Amino acid sequence: MKRLLPLLCAAVFSTAAHAQEEVKVGMLQGFTGPTESLVKPMALGGEAAIQEISDSGLFLGGKKVVSVRGDSTCIDASAATAAADRLITSEGVVGIVGATCSGATTAVLNNIVRPNGIVMISPSATSPALSTIEDDGLFFRTAPSDARQGEIIGKILSSKGIKSAALTYTNNDYGKGLADAIQAAFEKTGGQITAVAAHEDGKADYSAEVATLASAGGELLIVAGYLDQGGKGMIQAALDTGAFETFLLPDGMVGESLTENFGDAIDGSIGTNPGTDSPGAKMLAELGGKKGFKGDDPYVPEAYDAAAVLLLAMQSAGSTDSAVYKDHVEKVANAPGEKIYPGELAKALKILADGGDIDYVGGTALELIGPGESAGSFRETIIEGGAWKTVSYH
Repeated sequence: MKRLLPLLCAAVFSTAAHAQEEVKVGMLQGFTGPTESLVKPMALGGEAAIQEISDSGLFLGGKKVVSVRGDSTCIDASAATAAADRLITSEGVVGIVGATCSGATTAVLNNIVRPNGIVMISPSATSPALSTIEDDGLFFRTAPSDARQGEIIGKILSSKGIKSAALTYTNNDYGKGLADAIQAAFEKTGGQITAVAAHEDGKADYSAEVATLASAGGELLIVAGYLDQGGKGMIQAALDTGAFETFLLPDGMVGESLTENFGDAIDGSIGTNPGTDSPGAKMLAELGGKKGFKGDDPYVPEAYDAAAVLLLAMQSAGSTDSAVYKDHVEKVANAPGEKIYPGELAKALKILADGGDIDYVGGTALELIGPGESAGSFRETIIEGGAWKTVSYH
């Protein structure tokens, strides 16, 4: 027994030392709820960046990095807050990639992130209200604000000669902010929003909302909702009643599950979501193919970039303390420095460890502006033959 005691102590010490070397990052996403199908590839994209950095052996002198998932549900602020609290107080994460949706992100930022002083980078919370929210310098996002998406949608509709449209939005921060941005931008181009109607998620029947919108007319219906919930229900009711045949679908509606559900019944519909045709986007698509996820799915590049920038900021600061590394997020994301693309995170870690500078370009041609958010570009798509087809980038 005496001979075993030193061995046991050594084993315990080794295990404890290994645990101290492990850095945890929270992956706070809507794994259940109205964006479930959107989130699955997003999380894989973010975790691919985490794994890439961990496997390099170059992160803060060889520390391993692991992803710890938390379910923000997208729309349940209480559940999102509880999940974030668990990640920080029980799991000990040193930063958060998330949340998915704007309402949950706002709740987590106010109730958990600021009180605990933890950096959070969202790949997909796009409400314009998040541009001016008090965040103590802890909140960033790799997706552009919906104020920009509204401008893009207004230009697209105008360029196609569309003069009038009805508008429905999911009744939350994301939906209302996006709807307001779309209406202002479309009307600025001379277009007319004939009617606006909010819709609640989780209903079995949306015929009343569609009837209200149809009575006012419009060449198409703009659906600022969620592809796995009320937005899908609004489209179904519109098709069932013959009220609308063509739809303008912002980011929360763009995903394979929508076309799998409706097929060519919604051919001619237009989609918009953050996207770029930059070299980094193509590199991430190739990387994703090798790693088992679609690197060009909506918000996957943003998730990869959010996780990468979070960890590269720690490397730049030489610390996992949010109070220290929060000031390095924009530093690693922007010029000057050597440009870094997907699959080049080990290279970035070495440059930073050697005291050099990087300009993280990533899969989104990332540039952080203003209060820590992406300048962003958007992909325009159209549904043809029941499938999404990229038309152009804006």
